[in-house]
Amino acid sequence: MKDKVCILIPTLNEGKTIRDLVARFKKLGYEDVMVIDGNSSDNTVSEATAAGARVVSQDGKGKGMAVQQAFALIDKDVTVMIDGDGTYLPEEVGKLIAPIEAGKADHVMGNRFADYEKGAFTRLNLIGNKILNNAFNLDFRVRLEDILTGYRAFNKKAIRLMDLNQSGFGIEAELTVESIKKDLRVVEVPISYRARAPGAPTKLNPLEDGFKIGYTIYKLGKTYNPMLYLSLIGAVFVIAGLAVGCYVTLDWFKGINHLPLTILTALLTITGVQIFIFGYLSDMIVQVQREMLRELRKR
Repeated sequence: MKDKVCILIPTLNEGKTIRDLVARFKKLGYEDVMVIDGNSSDNTVSEATAAGARVVSQDGKGKGMAVQQAFALIDKDVTVMIDGDGTYLPEEVGKLIAPIEAGKADHVMGNRFADYEKGAFTRLNLIGNKILNNAFNLDFRVRLEDILTGYRAFNKKAIRLMDLNQSGFGIEAELTVESIKKDLRVVEVPISYRARAPGAPTKLNPLEDGFKIGYTIYKLGKTYNPMLYLSLIGAVFVIAGLAVGCYVTLDWFKGINHLPLTILTALLTITGVQIFIFGYLSDMIVQVQREMLRELRKR
């Protein structure tokens, strides 16, 4: 089976860790190790080549672009994607491949929160990951523990159906979204997560990239679950209408009339209810479209 697996490692300035990472996969018997390099300015390419990896120079910029390019080049039954920073253990690759081999999954995600080393997450990263995970689960009506993991496995079907557009770190969220939208079988497995090696600082900006990932989830989610967003907007209008209405009513008992505010109360409430109805209708349309696409994919 190992000859039918491609190990995909997107890299950018991972010279301190890439050689050991490739060597460990080679030792485990995985001969096809592809390093797709985003024009590193250090010795990443030479280290990966020396370890026996096939190195592909990335066109464009960003991890998302690297993944899209690599998926177009890979033709193996199973593709395992792993970050090149040494935070994931090659020895756990079998955990990700097993559900695909057993025919139970199309896309397997390694859950970092099952066993993470002290220092692997900063407090800000940990909080941010939890917020984004909860927002994703609410948005897409699923229950996943780690949507941003960098250790994943895919079968051929999953890669063929992926329609990816994100260029940066939002690619992890997009990979998960695409799997849900295309009705792929997604399985999470517990993995270990280690702190980065000394002298190998992270390229992730917690605030800037966290915002970008959150926006990616919002952008992809609003077409998947329009009911949620329109209901929230509608609720804001209704609550505002009720608040103004309470003020108008209390003053009315005191003999004070507020005709303009009464009209505003009606407008806010009616608008909120209409937005809610639009959300319900949009959700019905999305559900019908989803069923049609599901039937087309079966043919």
